[in-house]
Amino acid sequence: MKNELENKAKQLLKKCDTLSLASINEQGFPRVCIMGKAKTNGYLEIWFSTGTSSKKTSHFEKTPKASVCYFVGGDSVTLVGNIEIVNDTDIKKNLWQDGWIKHFPKGVDDPEYCIIKFSAKEATIYIEDQFETYFY
Repeated sequence: MKNELENKAKQLLKKCDTLSLASINEQGFPRVCIMGKAKTNGYLEIWFSTGTSSKKTSHFEKTPKASVCYFVGGDSVTLVGNIEIVNDTDIKKNLWQDGWIKHFPKGVDDPEYCIIKFSAKEATIYIEDQFETYFY
C-alpha cells in the first residue's frame, strides 16, 4: 500500500501548480507562503524560486526546518523536512523560467534570484480516504 499511496502523492503533486510552504519566523512561529513549484523529484524533493532578500530566505538561513502542503479537492499531502538554499549556478540556470523576469529583471544572473530546495523527512498522505504517515 505504501508504494501505491506514494505514487498517488506524486500524481497529485503533478496536478498542483501552487503549494503552501512554511518557514519558522524570528519569534518561532510558523509562517506560511503560497509558492509556485520550480521542479520536483518524486514528491519528496521540491524546488522553489524566491528572492534572496525575502523573509522566507532569511528564515531558512537561520532555521532550515520547513513544511510543504498541497491538495486537490479532498486529497492532500503534508510534508515536513528541510530547506537548502541552492547556490549552484548550473542548477539556477536549469530551473530558470522566463516568467520570473518580472521578479528578477537581470535574469538568471540577478543577485536577487534564489532557488531553495525542500527535502522531506516525513509525509502525511490523505488520498481517496487512505491516510498514512511515512518517515524517511
